[in-house]
Formats: sequence, structure tokens, C-alpha cells
Amino acid sequence: METSLHRQLKAIYAGDDGCCEVVHGKYRIDAVRGDEFIEIQHGSLAAIRDKIRKLLAKHKVRIVKPIVANKLLVKLDERGGAELSRRRSPKRGKLLDVFEELVYFTRVFPHERLTLEVVLVDIEERRFPGRGKRRRRRSSERDFQIEDQRLLQIVDSQTFATTADLKRLLPKRMPKQFHTAHLAERLKTPRFTAQRIAYCLRQMGAVEIVGKEGNAILYSYASKKAA
Repeated sequence: METSLHRQLKAIYAGDDGCCEVVHGKYRIDAVRGDEFIEIQHGSLAAIRDKIRKLLAKHKVRIVKPIVANKLLVKLDERGGAELSRRRSPKRGKLLDVFEELVYFTRVFPHERLTLEVVLVDIEERRFPGRGKRRRRRSSERDFQIEDQRLLQIVDSQTFATTADLKRLLPKRMPKQFHTAHLAERLKTPRFTAQRIAYCLRQMGAVEIVGKEGNAILYSYASKKAA
């Protein structure tokens, strides 16, 4: 089922002069505004990879990728039932999380007709008991189903069209030759996250492998012409 979050973002990006739920061939487009197709994708970018690739053959496309910055959890006694409690989720999303999705999207982005807009959002998530539908090994506290997600506010938004745009998220000062430990340290992020960032940038031609330091692969930023 479509969430309120999806509907709210769709209305925002369609605006007063756009249309929602437009059928184009075998595809349904979330919104069309002027000559631009807009897809709101809260799920994995991999799920729309083939669709976007085909649309880009003739159309300008904007992918709006919401990342949850803060989540208010609302516990219900049953679907559509009474509210039992509210609490803030300890999880926090950040713009850098976009690389978690781009790992599966490097054959599509960048593209001259594609714009990726990452939107940090605060949401409310309404949950009700799952009645044992989740695996038994999971605790009963986590046995829930999501009734809906609602947009509370847009915290921030950044648009990416090129690899140079993505590099704005990275540290400004890096060694001429660096490995993922350097990247992780400067971003204050786990090493595996830095490895995914390096993978994305290498697949997109923004960095290149220049050697090794011990077992670590050394990278350098590609020339502006190559990136």
C-alpha cells in the first residue's frame, strides 16, 4: 500500500502545475512536471533501475530519494486502533547514506538527463502488533507491522547530477593518494561505509586505483575531465 509519506512527497514535487500518477506506456510515473518525470523512491533504487534506464532514453527524470533523519514511533493497540505510546527512534539518517543506495545504481547514475534529489525528512511511523507474523527468533518487542508513515517536515535537500556533486559530501582535504581508512576517519564513519563510497566513485569514474599500501587499495581522484 502507498504510504502517506509517498503521497505527500508526490504532491509536493508535482506542485500546482504538475500531474500525479501519469501512465506512460507500460509505466506509471509518480509525477510529471513540465517535461520532467519524477519518481519518489523510498525503497531501494535497485527496484527502479531498469525503469529509470529505459525512461532516460527519451526523457528527463528526477528521482526523489527520501532518507529518514528522525523518526517518531507511534505504537497502536491494533491496526487503526488507539495510540498506546510515542517515542523517538534512536536511528538517525544522513545525506551520506545515499551511497548505500548508489552501490546498486552506478550503471544508471550519472546520466545527462537524470537528477537525483536526496531529501532528509522527519517522519511519524505508526505501528501495530504483528500477531506472530514475524520469525519466532525475533523478540516480541520487534513483532510489529507498519500501518503508515507520514511526513512531518523536510529537514534538508540536496541535488546531485554529476559525480562532482557527490564529491561535495566528502572531506575537502584528502591525501593525494588515499585508502578507505583515510576516508572513514575523516568522515567519522565505519570502514565498510567508506568502502561502499569508494566503490561507487570508482564505478562512476570519479576515483581511480593507483596502487596499494599493504593490503589497502590506494585511490586518487580522477581528472576533472574523466570525472
